[in-house]
This record gives sequence, structure tokens and C-alpha cells, in this order.
Amino acid sequence: GQTADDFARDFEANVQRLLEAAKSGRYRAPPVRRVNIPKGDGRSTRPIGIPTFEDKVLQRAVVALLEPLYEHDFHECSYGFRPGRSAHQAIGTVRNGLMSMGGGWVIDLDIKAFFDTIDHQHLRAFLQQRVKDGVILRLIGKWLKAGVLDAGQWQKGEIGSPQGGVISPLLANVYLHYVLDEWFEQDVKPRLRGRAFSVRFADDAVLAFSNEADARKVLEVLAKRFARFGLTLHPTKTRLVRFRPHRELRAETFDFLGFTYYWGKSLRGRWIIKQKTAKDRFKRGLKRISLWCRANRHLPLRDQHRQLCRKVMGHYAYYGITHNIESLQRFQYRVQTTWIKWLRRRSQRGWFPWEKARQLLLTLPLPRARIVHRASFV
Repeated sequence: GQTADDFARDFEANVQRLLEAAKSGRYRAPPVRRVNIPKGDGRSTRPIGIPTFEDKVLQRAVVALLEPLYEHDFHECSYGFRPGRSAHQAIGTVRNGLMSMGGGWVIDLDIKAFFDTIDHQHLRAFLQQRVKDGVILRLIGKWLKAGVLDAGQWQKGEIGSPQGGVISPLLANVYLHYVLDEWFEQDVKPRLRGRAFSVRFADDAVLAFSNEADARKVLEVLAKRFARFGLTLHPTKTRLVRFRPHRELRAETFDFLGFTYYWGKSLRGRWIIKQKTAKDRFKRGLKRISLWCRANRHLPLRDQHRQLCRKVMGHYAYYGITHNIESLQRFQYRVQTTWIKWLRRRSQRGWFPWEKARQLLLTLPLPRARIVHRASFV
């Protein structure tokens, strides 16, 4: 396919050619190129599909047409990949919702390989409920069936929607809108005895209940509901959590969008919900830093420092929320020690005395831990 530069040389003519090919049905969607991106633990990878530039242009046009239509339909509980919505809004909604109920019972949902198991037949049926334009429906069908090019080998596209495509997040939201959001809001909640709410960010979701019996009934039917649409809930990771403050018993916790939710005392002595960086995310962040320091330890010190500062500030930008200062400070300290460790290995003799390391951190300090997102308390 064409590169962005090739396309830009005769932009208007190329756009016109693409649109005419799409309308006439002559457009053939090429397979998506699969690239395995390291997850940050240094061992596992995540497959990302990279569409051609022409595909990106067309997909962006289709998203621009469909997004306003679905924004009218999507429920308030959905936060992922929507205009004007963010992960931090979802994080705050879970906290405030549980605070207003005084805690409750939380179903922590985990869908196994969601993007890889989206059923095309069900997705088409969902789309046809709102999209009447045959050109758009045909285009989406071609993208779904285009398949994947993995290490030069073509794999048929019979199931799933590759992560990385411009249109994939919207298709994922449409799928889970019908499978989870609409079902929970319209069918489940009216039948419950107590209060309940859900919050979803892409395929990451929690369901919260004030009544234990309600939570257990919903948990019983969830797996069947998802299986009906070709999805599988992870049997051990999908769990029911008793999330109430308790003096004697060690209260249960749950993770959502990289944070662990737990009960703690405020400065005034009342029970409140706090959040801290989840253990796996903390370890993953440090592993990423360690791999970078190892690969770049021979760069000039000021270049290393500048890039490390960017990485640390990026960590604060996401994890810098109210009550998480201790975790941020611990992260800063661990990044410092990791950096020094790899600098000491620059020389085969390990010549980098601790006094020199201390002077380095005074001269080139890493950014101090800071709270970026202040919680809005209920």
C-alpha cells in the first residue's frame, strides 16, 4: 500500500479514488500486518494489527460517520475510546459510586482475549440495528475478513478484530454495548432488589451491587450471557469481591485500570476508598525502565537523564492520583536505584562508587512524585 508521503503528494485525487472504490465495491481490504509488541515484563507480547495507510484513511472516515450515531446510543457507564471521556473519569466513577453505597459487592470482570474472539456474525447483526448504509457495512465486513499477515504468512480473518486498527475500538464498544451495557441497564437492573451500577473502559469492566444476593445472581448468569456471543470470562480472574470496610477482617481489594481499590481512614478518621498503583503495573513499569536503562546505559548521562525524566513524568501523569503518593515515591526511588545499578555495570570493573552516584542524583535529580489528578469526593 501507499505510504503517507505518497498519499499526500496528490491528496485530493487519492481521497476521491478511495471513496469511489469504496462506493462501487471495488475496494479490496488488504490483510493487516501483525506486530508483536513487548508488554513490559520482558517476556510476553501483545499482538497489534497495523493497517495500510489507505485503510487508516477509510477507517477514520467511517469512524467520523458512525461515532455521532453511537454516541447517542452508548450508556453513561462506557468510558473507553469515546470523545470527552477518559480512564481517570472511569476510575473516579467506580470510587464515588461505591462510596455513595457505603461499599458493596463487586464483580471484577476479565474477558479472555476479547479482541481476538469477537464473533463477526454477531457484530454484523449489532451494526445492522443502527447502520443502514450498505457501503459502510460492506467496508466493515471486508476489514473483518481481510485476515492478518504474520511473519509473511496470511491467516484467514474468521473471528476477532485486530487491536491497532482505527475502527477496532469503536467496533469493540458496539459489541460490548449490546452484550453487556444494554443488557445490564435494561434487563438486569430493573430486576434487582438493591442498587447497582457498572463501569466499563473498552473490555475492562466492574459491576457493583449494594445487595449480595443480587451480585451472586448476576455472577451466575454472566458466563452464559458472554458465551452466547462467543466470549469467555476468565474462570479464576472473574470474581466476586466483598468490598466493605471492616475493622477485624482484612478487607478484600480489586483492581481496575491499573489501580488497586482498598478501604482506608481519612485524616478525620472516617472510612474512605483509596487507590494505589496495582502491583503488576508497578512491576511492569519498573521492568520497562530497567530494560531501557540496560539498553541505553552507554548514552551520555544527560541524555539518559532527560529521557528518564520523561518516562517518570509519564508514570506520574497516569498514576498520580489522590492517596497514591507513597507508591509514586517508591517508584521514583526504585527508578533511581535501577539507573545507578546499570551505570555501575557500564564498566566491566563496575567502577561507579556510591559517592559518585549520590552526586549524580544531586546534579541530575529525577522529578519528585506529584499528584496530577485530584479526586472529586462524594
